[in-house]
Amino acid sequence: MITEARNDAFHLIARVPMSAIRDFEVPVFGPGYLDVAKIEPHLPGLTEQWIAPFVELYEDGSRVPVPNVTATGISLPSDRSFSSLHLALAYLAEPRPANSENLVWDQVNLDVLLRYSIRSDRSAFALRPALGHLAEQVTTSLLVVLPEGVERSYQISGHRGRVQLDPSWLQVAGQFVRLGFWHILGGPDHLLFLVCLVLPVRGLRPLVLIVSAFTAAHSVTLMASAMGFAPSSSWFPPLVESLIAISILFMAIESAVGVGRHRWLMALGFGLVHGFGFAFALSESLQFAGSHVVTSLLAFNVGVELGQFAVLCVLVPALAGMFRMVRPERLGIVVISSVAAHESWHWMFARIEVLKLYPSASHILAIGGVAAAAFGVLWGWHRYRWRRTGGWSAQRPLR
Repeated sequence: MITEARNDAFHLIARVPMSAIRDFEVPVFGPGYLDVAKIEPHLPGLTEQWIAPFVELYEDGSRVPVPNVTATGISLPSDRSFSSLHLALAYLAEPRPANSENLVWDQVNLDVLLRYSIRSDRSAFALRPALGHLAEQVTTSLLVVLPEGVERSYQISGHRGRVQLDPSWLQVAGQFVRLGFWHILGGPDHLLFLVCLVLPVRGLRPLVLIVSAFTAAHSVTLMASAMGFAPSSSWFPPLVESLIAISILFMAIESAVGVGRHRWLMALGFGLVHGFGFAFALSESLQFAGSHVVTSLLAFNVGVELGQFAVLCVLVPALAGMFRMVRPERLGIVVISSVAAHESWHWMFARIEVLKLYPSASHILAIGGVAAAAFGVLWGWHRYRWRRTGGWSAQRPLR
């Protein structure tokens, strides 16, 4: 799709596969070639039935009436005229392909030009391409031409709802705060890590220290990754997902075995890994920030922290209340840690299998295995020396 607002009209050019149009017997000849002359009179009616009512335009929050169908056309999959507004308009003005070109009917596209009546081209516009009735999975490529000539590209997947074509910083802030908040609540791996992180913690001071360390760490890598300072290789996302599963497994074992004085350092280290995971969720939505990229980053991070705070407000009192009824308390910690370890163990191997599909995976896994083994030896030696020297009891929750 390509859009442009000019004076009192909002123009939208859409290209839809002809095979997505159902309940219509496409006129063909020979072994399935499209009869262009016979289908041409039906194109405006098909557009009014299948496309125009479902591409919703909003001006300053109010929906604009259904558009008029200004032009229609047939195009080949190889056509590249939709790379710009002027090329698309010029292509629609050209004569239709002839039957002698032998176009296979289910390999051509239906091109349409829609005109919406608007009050001003300086209004705030939002678009909702509700074309889910055309296929089970619909991805809309949208090119927006703003009045000052600036172009913005969007990839809209599924049922996203309204897309602000030129959002204000306030709209961006609200949208990305919600995105960060629901990302935390909808991410089982991050939630399980939080459970393992605070499971043995009882005092307010250590809780604030641990959560603050985790927050500071994932904020750093979230910002760095979103600004382009993270590896762009295809193996990096599955590597991070594998490390997130490993972090849950490690914290579950640590909670079951006992809590040390430096738990906040583990939260700091693993927070760096989780920040990359948050950035992957943010990267697909940054396109909807318009010119307010920094605002979107800060707002998303605020949303993540609000979601994390909401989870902790429920989780910490729930754990405290449960452990008042469970005696001994260590038994409850071990049971919950074991369940978390079991789940993260399966996640880890499933994600490593995905990582193995990449050519560089063997080197990555070898380096990661050596690093994990070295860290395990140092961690075990540290705990052994700590207990031998009368350090914090491994059987006592951190207070």
